[in-house]
Amino acid sequence: MKKIYFISDIHLGLYPYEESRKREKKVVRWLDSIKGDVAELYLVGDIFDFWHEHKRVVPKGFVRFLGKLAELSDAGVKIHFFSGNHDVWAYGYFKDEINIDIHHKPVTPVYNGKKFFIGHGDGIGPGDTAYKLLKWTFRNKFLQWWFARLHPNFSMWLGTSWSKSSRYSKGIVAEEYAGPEKEFQILFAKDEIKKNHYDYFIFGHRHIPWDLKLNEKSRIINLGDWIYSFTYAVFDGSNLELKQFEGDGSKIRRSMEP
Repeated sequence: MKKIYFISDIHLGLYPYEESRKREKKVVRWLDSIKGDVAELYLVGDIFDFWHEHKRVVPKGFVRFLGKLAELSDAGVKIHFFSGNHDVWAYGYFKDEINIDIHHKPVTPVYNGKKFFIGHGDGIGPGDTAYKLLKWTFRNKFLQWWFARLHPNFSMWLGTSWSKSSRYSKGIVAEEYAGPEKEFQILFAKDEIKKNHYDYFIFGHRHIPWDLKLNEKSRIINLGDWIYSFTYAVFDGSNLELKQFEGDGSKIRRSMEP
């Protein structure tokens, strides 16, 4: 069986742009390194720091990355794109141009008898009411229609200005790991496996790479990011592993004790 790869939170286009270009070249190197054995590729949200598609206009840039995705797709690799909280406004462009499947909600595929729960991981679990309201605003169909009426020069300026104000553009690392009793994704997964069995939960969003055991049969993985950790996951048909590209894996939090 060829392998299935998962990556999230690259934040291409994040200010300063020189650093974004370096990350783009690095992720292209990673895509080159896996092209010999990849069957499916999951892009699990926040691939772009800001992305909005007008009907006939899309953001400029990212040609190395998009070109490499097109190369993989043309070679028969199935690619999935999940809208995150930064690139929620992805509609039909990737499907039309590169044949990439777009997902705005989590999916639950089964591979080789292993059941997965895959999603960006934002706005799940208990609490975090303010963010859930913001997420509803971003996904509201009327507000999306209204935003699309803005001239692309203005809407892209607005989006990139928002990008410049983020903590990551200022070099501030994401929040620390809060522990299994406070992390919303872990609390969500623990509640979910009471109702349905999943072998693996795979999320992004938190920018903290972890591989944790929920019980004797289930694990939860957060894919980390490509600002600080440069981590990804790979499923070889029997096992799922979280790895660090061009690193020793020291940034990954692991626990095989439920």
